[in-house]
Amino acid sequence: MADRWLILPSPFLGPTAYELLAECLATQGDSAVVADLPPAPFMPDEVLAAFTEQSVAAGATVLVPHSNAGLYTPSVRAASPSVVAAVYVDAALPSPGALRTPLAPPIFADDLAAMADEDGLLPPWTRWWEAVDVKPLFPSPEWLARVDRTAPRLPAAFVRSFLAVPAGWTRSPSGYLAFGDTYAAELGTARSAGWPIGVIAGHHLTLLSDPTSVAAHIRVLRAECTATRG
Repeated sequence: MADRWLILPSPFLGPTAYELLAECLATQGDSAVVADLPPAPFMPDEVLAAFTEQSVAAGATVLVPHSNAGLYTPSVRAASPSVVAAVYVDAALPSPGALRTPLAPPIFADDLAAMADEDGLLPPWTRWWEAVDVKPLFPSPEWLARVDRTAPRLPAAFVRSFLAVPAGWTRSPSGYLAFGDTYAAELGTARSAGWPIGVIAGHHLTLLSDPTSVAAHIRVLRAECTATRG
């Protein structure tokens, strides 16, 4: 049976960075789309509503959240009857057992809030760090320019917000793919939950620099997590 993949982009990064991964997943009769974000500036509840609406409308069978989008996935999945699996990709996860989750760790949220301009808006994700650190994450200067141009500017209040977390979300068929050890705590959560996991030596945007390999790993984890849970 063909899958209908829905990639959930990080609200900080925007959908552009996921176009190549969607192309690589849309093979073997499957369809794959990147979820749209609301018009910026937006808040987390608007993102959750947009992701959920698109998941239900598309009849998505597999959710593929990246980075901060992982925090929305348990709620999106709970409201999407057609979803049978989720493969988290270098993604944040709510703390197991938590009733709500912050959109950013408090210390990081404070650092980001200090970057806001006079209108209370954060710079695009691509400008949160020094250019010398950001450039190697992109396959070309053209891709960096595209993502920089389309990354949403969010209110500083966004990173101080919380999302509700549905109970028992770790028991749903899921897999976790990490690009190195940045999300070591999340890998621990995945292992404790009995999810299949994969690790690629790379960086946070390996899905843009090597989408073919990432798509192949995602397909393996999708098959393993549903087989494991029967």
